[in-house]
Amino acid sequence: MSIIQQIRDKAAWLVFGLIALSLVGFLLMDAFVGRSKLFGNRSTVVGEIDGQKIEYTSFEQQVNDQEEQYKQNKVAINEAMQQNIRDNVWNQMVEDALLNSDYASLGLEVSDKELNDMLVGADATPDIKRAFTDPKTGIFNSQEAAAQINNLRNIYKTGPKKNTDPRQYDGARRFFEEGIPQLIKMRLREKYMAILSNSSYVPKWMIEKMNADNSQLASISYVSTPYFTIPDSAAKVTDAEIEDYITQHQDRYRQQESRSIAYVTFDASPNASDSAKLRQQLTEISKDFVQATDIQAFLGRMGSEQPYFDGYLGKARIQIPVKDSIFALPKGGVYGPYLDGGSYSIAKFVDEKTMPDSVSARHILIATTNQQGQPILEDSVAKKRIDSVQYLLEHGANWDSVALKYSDDGGSKEKGGNLGYFTGERMVPEFAGFAFNGKKGDKKIVKSQYGYHYIEILDQKNFEPAYKIAYLSRKIEQSPETDQAASGLASQFAGESRDAKAFDDNVQKYHLQKQLAPDITPAEFTVPGLGPNRQLVRWVYESDLGKVSDPYGIGDKYVVAVVTEINKEGVMTAAKGRNQIEPILRNKKKAEQIIKKEGSPASLDAAATASGQPIQHADSVLFASARNMGQEQKIVGASFDKQLVGKPVSPAIAGNTGVFFIKIENVSAMANLNGDLQQQRFMQEQQQRSQVYQGLVESLRKLATLKDYRGKFF
Repeated sequence: MSIIQQIRDKAAWLVFGLIALSLVGFLLMDAFVGRSKLFGNRSTVVGEIDGQKIEYTSFEQQVNDQEEQYKQNKVAINEAMQQNIRDNVWNQMVEDALLNSDYASLGLEVSDKELNDMLVGADATPDIKRAFTDPKTGIFNSQEAAAQINNLRNIYKTGPKKNTDPRQYDGARRFFEEGIPQLIKMRLREKYMAILSNSSYVPKWMIEKMNADNSQLASISYVSTPYFTIPDSAAKVTDAEIEDYITQHQDRYRQQESRSIAYVTFDASPNASDSAKLRQQLTEISKDFVQATDIQAFLGRMGSEQPYFDGYLGKARIQIPVKDSIFALPKGGVYGPYLDGGSYSIAKFVDEKTMPDSVSARHILIATTNQQGQPILEDSVAKKRIDSVQYLLEHGANWDSVALKYSDDGGSKEKGGNLGYFTGERMVPEFAGFAFNGKKGDKKIVKSQYGYHYIEILDQKNFEPAYKIAYLSRKIEQSPETDQAASGLASQFAGESRDAKAFDDNVQKYHLQKQLAPDITPAEFTVPGLGPNRQLVRWVYESDLGKVSDPYGIGDKYVVAVVTEINKEGVMTAAKGRNQIEPILRNKKKAEQIIKKEGSPASLDAAATASGQPIQHADSVLFASARNMGQEQKIVGASFDKQLVGKPVSPAIAGNTGVFFIKIENVSAMANLNGDLQQQRFMQEQQQRSQVYQGLVESLRKLATLKDYRGKFF
């Protein structure tokens, strides 16, 4: 024991030194990979536009704001929607940065006086005017608007900590940090567009020339030797030729950074055994379903995917495949399990009555919550207000005036609270219960999740049998055994396929179908053919060419992928551009061979003899369209060439589908039915103005240096 203690005492400094070195090494390593908070090397820049940095926090704030808007409109946000929002925000930020540079160079700005006029002056924006215009007089109350904006300014200056209502501060923040900049951006764009629009001009002579050209009609005879008459093997295209073509057309063949993968899938979707197992489970549950008295609690306990609608639906509105069998049940009877889409369901016949299929009603709402379910008014206060509304109306007050003044339903208050005709499922249960079970002319206060309604039934129509039916529904899902079997096969394949050659060999060995997902960009969320999976995209960009992935679960399948292509930003390589360019160069070589073989025939008959192709006719070749010549623009253009008129045959013309020799038989003109030249000029200028903005933005994007780092953050 004493020997061990001596070693501990004398070597302690060494142990501590090694620990210290290890910690320093760990911190340095963390710093070098860009994740150390100690050295602060982690980038916060999500992109650059001509050197102007876009910070992650700013980008993400705009993404969150857009997502919040979708949520407020009850739109579900999935991965595909998230990618679309991020792309829209990125494109908008790029466009704003490019245009702001142009605004500055042109000296465009929005003065304080101009902004004030947009808020409370004669040129106030439509939203502000709408909010502060008296509906009775139609007069915009600029003083009230100014008072409200000043109130928002005071709340914003006070800050979130000193403000007692966080919702008020958030509203003020959004107004000054998002709303005001948006108004300024809108006005700057209006000025910019005005400059662009004034540069658009179409002279009268141009319209007259267009009309004259477009009215031309030619009749031709021609001989065509299709390119397919020469085998592809006789017109091979080399990589060097493709590279040379790309060099000559670099703007046309530029590419963004992307990668491509090949992949195989292993199905983990529910099988027949899983379906039979669920059916048996529901068969056993159906016995308890018959006995259940509290249906809503029973369905919640059993985990039904279809919630209980404690109301009636008209016979015509029930659209399920076995409805006639359900309608024939006695009250309390159960039918099923039956297959409905990808689920098994059991239906219980609860009740039947005769009801209208639609109702017309009007109401006045005193809201206790907003659309997001947040409380805005105490229940007791709301109840007193709706009682006052009822008292006013019962003592002769005008319904339209009361609705306009007191109702919190912005969609109906200006129409006297009239909701028009509606079906039962459109309304909350309490509202529908009164509207469909009451009688025409009935009035009542009804409490719902939104607050208190004072409702009058105006009309009911199309009375028919209506049914209350409860559904216990469960989706057919794969069992753990099914999932494990697919996962095991995918893992086995991935383990045996550690490079691209082994991947392809095993695809053949196991008779799998290899599929391709080309041109995946760094910020992509969705893999073509597979769906949203950001983790797989990240793996693609962290892997080398030929690397094979571990299995990824996507939907009801497992995916094993291999990186097949890495494309850097810039000009395409010959390999990347071959599919696009090879047909062009091959047809060019075939055209040269055909022209060399057929020479320069003296007549169209001679051209037909030399080519072995028949003489064909086209009687109505329009100058304005190549459709009747199979999109052969060169042939259409040659049909109106004055130098070819009267000649027995044209020189050889290499078209899109073959080599042509033509003879112009006649050129005439149709009657000009275009009418008003001034209207045509106006329409042409409008078309130019609508195109010039997008064309300009696209040109600015091409000239700018854009760096997109989004893929590193998500």
